[in-house]
Amino acid sequence: MSSKKLFLRNVVSICLVGLFMYVGGLKAQSVKNQAIKYQNLLALIDAFYVDTVSLERLTEDAIVKVLSELDPHSVYISKDEIQEMNEPLQGSFSGIGIQFNILRDTLMVVATIPGGPSEKVGLRAGDRILKIDNENVAAIGLKNNDVRKSLRGDKGTIVSLVVKRKREKELIDFVITRDNIPIHSLDAAYMINNQIGYIKLNRFAATTSEEFLEALIKLKAENMQDMILDLRGNGGGYMQAAIEIVDQLFEAEQLIVYTQGLTNPRRENISTAKGIFKKGKVVVLLDEGSASASEIVAGAIQDWDRGLILGRRSFGKGLVQRQFPLSDGSMIRLTTAHYYTPTGRCIQKSYEKGLEDYHLDILNRYKSGEMISADSIHFPDSLKYNTLVKKRIVYGGGGIMPDIFMPIDTAANFKYFNLLVRKNVVYPFVVNYMDRNLKKLRNKYANFEDFDKNFEVSEEMLQEIVSMGEKEGIEKNEEDYLAVVDDLKLHVKALLARDLWESSEYYKVVNKKNDFILKAVEVLSNPKIYQKELANE
Repeated sequence: MSSKKLFLRNVVSICLVGLFMYVGGLKAQSVKNQAIKYQNLLALIDAFYVDTVSLERLTEDAIVKVLSELDPHSVYISKDEIQEMNEPLQGSFSGIGIQFNILRDTLMVVATIPGGPSEKVGLRAGDRILKIDNENVAAIGLKNNDVRKSLRGDKGTIVSLVVKRKREKELIDFVITRDNIPIHSLDAAYMINNQIGYIKLNRFAATTSEEFLEALIKLKAENMQDMILDLRGNGGGYMQAAIEIVDQLFEAEQLIVYTQGLTNPRRENISTAKGIFKKGKVVVLLDEGSASASEIVAGAIQDWDRGLILGRRSFGKGLVQRQFPLSDGSMIRLTTAHYYTPTGRCIQKSYEKGLEDYHLDILNRYKSGEMISADSIHFPDSLKYNTLVKKRIVYGGGGIMPDIFMPIDTAANFKYFNLLVRKNVVYPFVVNYMDRNLKKLRNKYANFEDFDKNFEVSEEMLQEIVSMGEKEGIEKNEEDYLAVVDDLKLHVKALLARDLWESSEYYKVVNKKNDFILKAVEVLSNPKIYQKELANE
C-alpha cells in the first residue's frame, strides 16, 4: 500500500473514531439526563407523597413497563428469580414441570416439560390456570415468584389446578403429583430401521451438544445412514448449543448463523471440520412450538439444502438476548441483536401490534386455517429468499416454513381420552400396574424388543382405567371409547415401556403410529422423493 493511501486511511480512521466518541458522548449525556429526571421523581415521591410507598416496587414496575415496550423477549428478572429461571437449562428442581408466562394478569402455560408431571396429565401450551389448590390466581396481580412458590414443592405432594382452555366451554380440573423435573435435553435416540436413526431434543441446554454427539456416535455404530431430528415443541435455549449441533452435520467453513444489531456489529458463526455426520440424508421435524435455537438449526439446514424440514411453520423467534446484572442482584435480559439464517433471513415474527397479539399468534394460526392447510399461508414476495445450493425459494418473516407440510391431527382431540389423561387417571393406573406386576414383567420380557412384539394392553386393563375414570366423574360413552381405544392402548403400552426401560422406549412405541415419523421415514427411504423435495419440484 502506498504511503499516500496509508495516510488517507489513517485520517479516515481517526475521523471515524472521533465521530463515534462524539455520538457516544451525546448518548451518555442523554442517559445521564433521564436518570437524573427519574431520580428527582423518586425523591419527590419519597418526600411529599400522601401515603407510604415502596420505592423498590415502583422502580421494578417502571423497569418492567419500559422493557415491555421494547419487544416480547426483553424482561426483568428479580434476584429471587434468577436461579429459578436458569434451572431448566442448568439445574434441577421439584415441581409440576411447566414453562409459564403471565399475560394480562392471567397465568398461561407456555410449554410442558417433556416427561414431567404436567405433560403426563395432559396440561397443554396455551392453557390458562385460574386456580391453584382452590385459590384464585386470575386478575390478582400475580408475579412470577408467586407462581413458583405455589407450583413447586416436595416430590410426591399434590397440587390441584383449574384451567381454562380455548375451545372448551367448561373449566378443566387437573390433579398433579409433584416430581423431580427432568433436565436432560435428549428424550430419545434409537434406530427406526436398519438405516434411519431418530433423535429427539426437547431443549438446547448446557449439555445438549454433548448429549447429541453421544447419540450420533451410538447410532453411527448401529449403521445409521440417514437421520430424523425431532425438534417439535422444542422452545430453544442456548444459541451455542444449536451452533454446535449444526456443526456436526456441516462441512467446514459454512455459515451457520449470524447476529447483528444497532450497536452489535455482524458476528458470524462458521462450521468447523469436526462434524461426524456430514453426508447422510436429514429430515428435521418442526411445529409451532419449535422456536429460537430450534429455528437456528432448521434454518441453517434448509438454507444450505443439507436436509428437508417437515411439519408446520415454527414459532418465529429471531431475537438474541444478553443478560445484564443490576446493582441489587437482579438483572435484565435485553434484546441486543437479531439472528439471521445463512441466506440472511430474519425469522422473527412481528410484534408491532403489541404483546397480547404476539402471544395469541398460535391461536390466530388455528383460526386462519394454517394448521390444516399450507395453502392458507401467504408471504409477500419481499420475504422470498433462495437457498444457497439448490436455489429453492424459502421465506423469512415469521418462523421457518417447512418443505413438507403436515396438518395438525384433529383426531387427537377426542374428549374421553383427554379426560382420562388430564384427570390423572392413566398414569396412576400405569404406576399401580407396575407396582403389582413389575417382577412378572421383568421375568417375562427380557428386553424391549420382546415386550414390544408380545405385550398387549388387555381388556381387563382397559376396564380398570374406565372404572378409575368413572370414580373421577368421567362417564364412558361407547362411541367415544371405541374412537380412542387404540390410542389409549398405545399410550399405556408406551408409558409402561418408559417405566421399564428409558424414555427412548416410549418413543419407539408411539412413533410407530405418528404421522410425522411415518412421512419422514417414507421420504428418507425413497431417494427419488427426497431429491424431488430438495429440488422443490
